[in-house]
Amino acid sequence: MSTNPANNDDDTPKDPLSEMLARLMGGEGIEGFDPAELAKAAGLPSDPNTLAQMFAQVQAMMSADSDTAVNWDLAHDNARAAAAGDDPSVTAAQSREVDEALRLAELWLDPVTDLPSTGIIGRAWSRAEWVEETLGTWKRLTEPVANSIAFALSTAMNEQLPEEMKSMMGQASSMLQNMGGALFGMQLGQAVGALAKEVVGSTDIGVPLADLQMALLPANVKAFGAGLDLPEADVRLFLALREAAHARLFVQVPWLRGHLLGAIESYARGIHIDMSRIEDVARNLDPSNPQDLQDALSEGVFMPAKTPEQEAALAKLETALALVEGWVDELTFEAATNLPSAAALRETVRRRRATGGPAEHAFGALVGLELRPRRLRDAATLWKSMRDERGIEGRDAIWKHPDLLPTAADLDDPSGFAARREASEASESEVDAALAKLLEGGFDDKAPDTTTDTPDDTPDDGPTPAAS
Repeated sequence: MSTNPANNDDDTPKDPLSEMLARLMGGEGIEGFDPAELAKAAGLPSDPNTLAQMFAQVQAMMSADSDTAVNWDLAHDNARAAAAGDDPSVTAAQSREVDEALRLAELWLDPVTDLPSTGIIGRAWSRAEWVEETLGTWKRLTEPVANSIAFALSTAMNEQLPEEMKSMMGQASSMLQNMGGALFGMQLGQAVGALAKEVVGSTDIGVPLADLQMALLPANVKAFGAGLDLPEADVRLFLALREAAHARLFVQVPWLRGHLLGAIESYARGIHIDMSRIEDVARNLDPSNPQDLQDALSEGVFMPAKTPEQEAALAKLETALALVEGWVDELTFEAATNLPSAAALRETVRRRRATGGPAEHAFGALVGLELRPRRLRDAATLWKSMRDERGIEGRDAIWKHPDLLPTAADLDDPSGFAARREASEASESEVDAALAKLLEGGFDDKAPDTTTDTPDDTPDDGPTPAAS
């Protein structure tokens, strides 16, 4: 008996996965499939709930915002899910404690800085609230590299597909790019959700993730103090001082937030994915197994070597981050002189910022950028030296313009900063004075006349006789 491929009543065994893909490509969905048969064919778990979650993820990978290659809805959902574990709602008592700590921190900061108070009302956030308040900035920071990875990943995966699979795709040629963007969104969401369990405030990584906000996460503050054998109120107040100092700096120095975020964006836009490396990885990946791709992303296998231009940009960014963290570190310690545990807490924070937590490392592997101030101690020493030499007002005046910021060379030799800056300012003053004089015509009026007019009737006496 002849077999008609279009006839559904033949005896030819059908591959459930191929049939599902065919329906998906045709926009018919996956209704009517037996999950157990699909699981058996694909080697997937047979639990209906697990399968439902996996199919939901697959369907999410098939669709993405037309304006971007990255599925940010999936990033949001995964971030919320990762942060949700052991995330109790903030109580009224915790809100009151955070509010009081931040108010007291503002009062303690007033005598040690020339930058005025912000007037921002402090907030107590749960981990989920931190995700909601900061995800927009994470999107801004990671979108350039995310789009590059999604495009490169989809290209490499498409090249690895067998011809019969390519022919099945038909008009859905963007499916793999959507899948790459969805996988990146899932991985980013998991990294952000993991960070939500580590950070203690809105500026804990040195970058203002929430504009014009000042907040602490009570659950994470408590976890930070665990094992330190210090009063919880002292830990909360010290961390409140850091949060308030960060907020004061970013609010009263309006160009600083854009300066830092712009530098990170520029660095990310300079990332060019090494297609040959992705092709090598793709040969060993199973396109039907999202976990393989997620593992590759989390290990940073798609991150290329940095170019010399990026290395220079990264050095400038790390200097700026160190200056921010060093200023906050020094002011917090000055303001906390009445806190007996200030020195111990300062050292704990310094080590924590220098090494970074697991979530920070995961984020660094994902986008190739680690937001850690490697030279925090050098920067704190520099700010202290400036205060001793210039006073509080002179030190904080450095933040008036980005051109005034110390450089990496100044971090190398903090004690010589004042002499170098004075020499530079003196040189600039001389140039400014000379330019003003030139514009006023001063040089033309007083310029000596070096020409000698010889009348036409002056006899030429010939060579001057040599002296005897």
